Amino acid sequence: MSDDAPANAGEGDRSEGIETELSRDMSLFDITFIGVGAMIGAGVFALTGFAAGIAGPALVLAFALNGFVALFTAVSYAELGAAFPEAGGGYLWVKEALVDPNGFYAGWMSWFAHAVACSLYAVTFGAFLLEFIIYGTALGHDFLLWGFVTPGMADRALAVLMVGAFAYINYQGAEETGKAGIVVTAIKVILLGVFVVFGIMATLSTPTWPRKFLSNPGFMPNGVVGIIGAMGFTYIAFEGYEIIVQSGEEVVEPGTNVPRAVFYSLAIVVPIYVLVAFAAIGGIDVTSGAIELARPFPGPAPEYTWQLLGEMGELGIIRAAGQFVPYGVPLLLIAGLTATMSALNATIYSSSRVSFAMGRDRALPGFFDNVHPEKRTPHWAILLSAILIAAMAVILPIEAVAASADIMFILLFVQVNWTLIRMRQTHPDLPRTYEVPYMPWPPLIGIGLQLLLTPFLIRALGLEAIGIGTGNHGLVALGTTAIWMTIGLLIYYGYSRRKEAEKLERESPAIVAEQASGQHDYRILVPLANPESADQLIRTAIDLARENDGEIVVMSVVTVPQQTPLSEGRRFVEDEREVLDRAMEIGEEANVPIGGTIRIGHDVAQAILNTIEHGDVDAVLLGWRGRSRRQDFVFGSNVDEVITKARCDVLVERIGPRPGSVEEILLPIAGGPHAKFAAEVARAIGRATNAHVHVINVVAPDASNADRTEAREKLAAIRSTFDADANVDESVIEGRAVADTIVEMSSEYDVTLVGATREGLFQQLLFGAIPEEIGQRAENTVIMVKRSTGIRSRMKRWFKRRNR
Repeated sequence: MSDDAPANAGEGDRSEGIETELSRDMSLFDITFIGVGAMIGAGVFALTGFAAGIAGPALVLAFALNGFVALFTAVSYAELGAAFPEAGGGYLWVKEALVDPNGFYAGWMSWFAHAVACSLYAVTFGAFLLEFIIYGTALGHDFLLWGFVTPGMADRALAVLMVGAFAYINYQGAEETGKAGIVVTAIKVILLGVFVVFGIMATLSTPTWPRKFLSNPGFMPNGVVGIIGAMGFTYIAFEGYEIIVQSGEEVVEPGTNVPRAVFYSLAIVVPIYVLVAFAAIGGIDVTSGAIELARPFPGPAPEYTWQLLGEMGELGIIRAAGQFVPYGVPLLLIAGLTATMSALNATIYSSSRVSFAMGRDRALPGFFDNVHPEKRTPHWAILLSAILIAAMAVILPIEAVAASADIMFILLFVQVNWTLIRMRQTHPDLPRTYEVPYMPWPPLIGIGLQLLLTPFLIRALGLEAIGIGTGNHGLVALGTTAIWMTIGLLIYYGYSRRKEAEKLERESPAIVAEQASGQHDYRILVPLANPESADQLIRTAIDLARENDGEIVVMSVVTVPQQTPLSEGRRFVEDEREVLDRAMEIGEEANVPIGGTIRIGHDVAQAILNTIEHGDVDAVLLGWRGRSRRQDFVFGSNVDEVITKARCDVLVERIGPRPGSVEEILLPIAGGPHAKFAAEVARAIGRATNAHVHVINVVAPDASNADRTEAREKLAAIRSTFDADANVDESVIEGRAVADTIVEMSSEYDVTLVGATREGLFQQLLFGAIPEEIGQRAENTVIMVKRSTGIRSRMKRWFKRRNR
C-alpha cells in the first residue's frame, strides 16, 4: 500500500459486496480532552477579570453554580449525542424534533454563537500578543504606532490576521492532531495549576485574607444581579460538551463514550474554575506597591481586589499573576496565547461545520455545501465563517462579543432541552444507551435556569459601578442578537423553506447492499491504494486464503480532513472505485470468497486498524513501493503505524520490477515464530504456483561446527512445515554480511520471503535491520512477514487448530 497516496475508492451507496462505513477512531480519553480543552480555553483567561468585576468575591460561587446549571443541559446533550453521533449536533436534533423554523434557527444561532465565540478568542489573542510584545520591550501602554494606530486598534488588527491565518489552515485541511490537542490542554492545566498554587499560598500568607472576600461591601457587592450576571457572562466557558457531541461520528462506541466524556469534562473543569477565581481574588493586593505590576496604567487605584480584576478586564489573571507567581506574566501570557490559538482553530472548525451542514440541507445557499475537490474541505463555509468572525471582532467591544455568544448559546440550549422532551414522545424506539433520569424535570429545570441568566446578564453589563466601563454592553449584545435573528427570519421565509422542500422532493433513499461474508475462520485484509500493485497483492492474498480455507476483504480508505464531516467523504468514494472492483473480480475469478469495504476517515492508518479490530481479521497484507521519503519512518507513516499497532499477522509486500508468474522463491530464515510464518506463506504461494522454494540460513565463513549444526537444525524445522513431496530444498550459505548475501542471491529468484527478526528494544525497527535492508535493496519482489505474538492472537490460532 502506498503510504502517501490516499487510499480512495468506492461510493456513498454500496454496490453488491462492497460496504461503505465511517471510521471511528477517537477514544473516551481523546473526546474527554476535547471537552476539557474547549472549556479551559480562552474563556478562563479572557472572562475571569470581567466576571470578578460583575460578581465580586462571589465569582467563586458563580463558577460553581454555572457548573450546576450547565449539568442540566449537559445531560440532554449526553442522551442525544449518544443516540445521534453525527456532526451537526444540536442543529440536527432540533430540526428532527421541533416544527419549523426551530431547526433553521438552531443552526442559525449555533453558527453565530460559534463565530462570535471565535471572535472573542481572536480579540483576546490580539490583546495577549500585544501585551506580550509590550512586556518584552520598552513600549508603554499608551504608545502610538506611526502616529495613528492605538493599542486598541493594534489588537483588533492582530485578531483579524489570526482569524485569516487559522481560516487558511482549516482550508488547507491541516489540523491539531489528537496528541497535539492533549499536549496543549495539558500545558493550560499545568500553568493554571501553578497560578492556583501560588495564588492560594499568597492568599493564606496574609492573616487578614478573609476580608478580601467578606469585608464591606461584602461577598456579593452587586447582589444576586451580580452573581447571576457573572454566570451568564461566563456561561460560554462551560459549553465544551457541545463540541464533544459535534465529533460524535468519529468516537469509538459513541453510545457510551459520549455521555461519559460530557460528565468527565465537567467534573474536571468546574473545580479548576472555582480555584482560579479564589486564587485571583485572594492572591493579589491593592494596598502594596506591587499593584503597579498588575495595573501599569494611571488613575486612582481601586479599593478591592475584585474591582482591580474587573478594571483589568481580559488581562485580569495575567496581570494578577505578575504579583504572586514567579515570571507570572510571561507564563500566563504563554498559556493564554496557547489557549486562544487552540480555541480559534476549534471554533473556526466548528462554526464552518454548522454552516456547512445547513448548506447541505439547503437551509443556507448551496455554495455553503461545496467541498474543495483537492483539499476536501468546505472552503466556502470556512471563508464566510471567517468573514463573520472578523467582522464581530472589529465591530463589537469584547464584553458585547462575549455576551452575544452567551445569549445565542443559551437560546440554543433551551431548544436542545425542549428537543429531548419532545423526542421521548416522538421517538420512543430511539436506541438510548444513556437516558436522563426523572424526565422531564432535568431539561425543564435547565430551560428555566438558562432563561433566568439572560436578563440578569444584560442588567449586570449595564451597571457602571462594576469597573468595566460606562457603555451598556448588555444592550449592545441584545441588539446584535435581535439583528441576527431578524436576518435569519428573512432568509428562512425568503429562501430556506422553499429550498428545503425542493430538496426533500428531489432526494430518495439510497439502496444499500451489505457485504456478504464472515463464514470462514481465516480472514485476510488487503488495503488498496495503488492500481498498479492491486493485482499482485490480491494474488498473494488469494494464495493465503486458499491455504487457510479463508476469505479476503479488500478495503479502500477515503480520507477527508478533520474540518470535513466524515459523512461527506461519501461524495469522493467514486473517484477510484475501479481499484476495488478490479480486486474483487480477480478474487471471484479465482473462486475465493472476497468482499469489499470502503472506510471514510481522517487517517488512513487508523481506518485500517479499526477494520482489523472490528472485522475479526487474522492477517493484513500491505503494499509498499520502496524507500520512505522521510527519515523518521521506515516504510512511511501509514504502513509504519499499522505494522506497529495491528493486533494480527502483518505482511508487507514490495513488488519488484518483474511482477507476474512465480517460479523460484527464496526463503532465508533465522528461526523463531516469524520464520515459521514466512515458511507458511512460502508454502501457500508455492502450492498455488508450483514454485520451487529454496530455504537458506546464512552463517559466517569462520562459523564453528556448533553454529553450523544449529543452522541445519533450523532448516530442518522449517522444512517440516512443507509437505514431504513439496518442491523444497535447503542449504547453509556462507557470507560475511547476512543482508548482502541474501540481496545478492535474490536476483535469481522471483520472490524473497523474510520473517521479522528479534533485535534490541531501543532500535527503531519494525521487522528488524536485516529484513528491512533486504526489502530496500533486493531486486525482486520481497514479502516481509511478522507473526502477531499477542496473547489474543495466540489463543485465536489455538482455537482454530482445535476446530479443524
